[in-house]
Parts: sequence; C-alpha cells; structure tokens
Amino acid sequence: MSRYKPKDEEFKVDFFKKNNVKLLVTIGGDDTASTANRLSKYLAKQKMDVKNIHVPKTIDNDLPLPEGTPTFGYHSAKEEGVRLSTTIYEDARTSGNWFVVSAMGREAGHLAFGIGTACHYPMIIIPEMFNKTKITFDKITRMVISSMVKRRILDIDYGAAIISEGVFHFMSDQEIIDTGINFTYDDHGHPELGNVSKSHIFNMLTQQHLKNLRINVKSRPEEIGYELRCCRPIAYDLSYATRLGLGVYTLFSQGETGCMTTIDRGGKITPLYLKDVEDENGKVKPRLVNMESESVQVIFNNNLHYITKEDYRAAEKYVKNPEEYDFMKILNWD
Repeated sequence: MSRYKPKDEEFKVDFFKKNNVKLLVTIGGDDTASTANRLSKYLAKQKMDVKNIHVPKTIDNDLPLPEGTPTFGYHSAKEEGVRLSTTIYEDARTSGNWFVVSAMGREAGHLAFGIGTACHYPMIIIPEMFNKTKITFDKITRMVISSMVKRRILDIDYGAAIISEGVFHFMSDQEIIDTGINFTYDDHGHPELGNVSKSHIFNMLTQQHLKNLRINVKSRPEEIGYELRCCRPIAYDLSYATRLGLGVYTLFSQGETGCMTTIDRGGKITPLYLKDVEDENGKVKPRLVNMESESVQVIFNNNLHYITKEDYRAAEKYVKNPEEYDFMKILNWD
C-alpha cells in the first residue's frame, strides 16, 4: 500500500472481484494499519471473503505491539542514527562544542531515546517525558542548558542533546510561530514544519537563552531525519522481515483477518487484532515510550547529566536561580 490514504467513500469491491483477491497484505505504520482496519471492515460489510493481514513496518517503532516487540525497520534506523550520532559526539569532544540534535519519530520518542541511550548523550528529550507538565520550548531549552551547566560543573566542556521532533506535535501553532522562525504555511494557515530544520529551532532558542544568561557555550544544530528511512537494513531486520512474511502465510492459513502479525522473542506467531488497538475513530493508537518501565527510568535517573538540588551551590556560578534548571522540577517529577 502506498502513502496515499483513501477515504471510506473511495473503497470499491471491483478490484477485488475482478482479480479474485483472497488476501490483502498491508505493510507500514499506524496510518497504513488504520487504512487497513477501515478497508477490512468495509470488505466484511460487502460480504467479500478477502482476508487482510498487516505487517508492522515503521522506523518509528510506534505500532501497539506487545511490550519489547519492535516494528520492522526500527533497529536498522536506530543503528544508522547511532552511527551518525557517535560521529557528532566525537566532533563535540574534539572541538569542545555542543550539538543540539533533532531526531525524527513523529509523536513517539523511540528513535531519539534509542539513539541517545546508545550514544550516551547527556541529555535526551522526548514527548513522553512531559507526562506531568505541558511541553513548551522554554522547558526544552532549560533542560538542554541544565545539562550544559552540569557538564561545566563536572569540568566537561562539550556535549550533545538529542530531542525528538515529536515534541512539535504537542505544541500550539502560536507557540511554534512565536519562535520567530520564518515559516511557510499550508492552506489551513498551519506552519509547514517539514520545510524547516527542527534542530535549527532548538539550537537558536538555546543560544538566545545562553546569551541572556551570559554563558559562553557554542552549540551547533544537527538534523537526523530522512537519511534513516532508506538505510541498508541490518541483519536483525532482514531476518525479522522474513519471519513476518512467513507469519502472514501462517495466519492466512489459519483463517485470520483484520489483524497484525506479531512474533514474540520465542518465535511464536500470533495475531494482534486491529479492532483491539483502535481508538473511537477506528484509528490504530500509536505506542509511545513507556515512561514507567525500568529500562526507561534507569536511563533518565542515572545516565543523563542535569542539575539536581545537590548542584545548586555550584550552579550559581552560571545561573542566578539554579532551581529553574533543575531537571526534576522542570518536569514536575520531584
């Protein structure tokens, strides 16, 4: 199925009848899965015996598969992102600068979190972190600066922060426009975010804030985006794709339809019914980073660099009110 999203009124049975179609395999992310879900219901209403099985393929890792089960393509994209991001981090180290990196991933932060964790970035910012407060550019900027100040306290003059582009999905048009960036606008008057570098926005706001604080830290923007989508798949995904394809055949042979192929770590193939993971509008709900999981908590609590209460006295050398840059307080996690 292409990226085209047909409306319900565009569905017709002619093609399926003419070609005697018995199985429709859809491959893609949540949009494609949602279209497949609608189409599957339509065919059932038309009393057409056409099975529909979806293959979870998206680098965003945001389809609602069982916990710990990745989507096809995620690990390959993460691997390429890590390759690029380690180079960026080494450049930061050798030049004594900071990089503000933006990673794609729509409204979920899986890619940014996965890349940042693998590269040991001192600051990772994803939409799911803001589970107790509203996402704003000011909070994002203060978290980046919190990491910069903490690293100064540790006598480390370089670093990198990775921010998921997904934060934009939770901001109002007005807040985005207020950044001062010259946007182009769509027919509905919304800023066309695809035409600008997200990292440029994050870095520009960070530099403005640093100048107001009179802190001399050089930072550069770096975008990690479309180059992740068509990179060479790693061995894991090549094998995974084969097993997912065989999973489609297995489920079809069992008479399953209106489902997604899932394979657990033991290799067991099971159907995930799309009706069980849809919202009130029939759209498949995205899987976000589980902030309550131990594997996520251990990173945010132990692997990042940011100001805490114990740093207030040392941080006063750089900021008048260190409490405003306390990572836990910014997120209302304290």
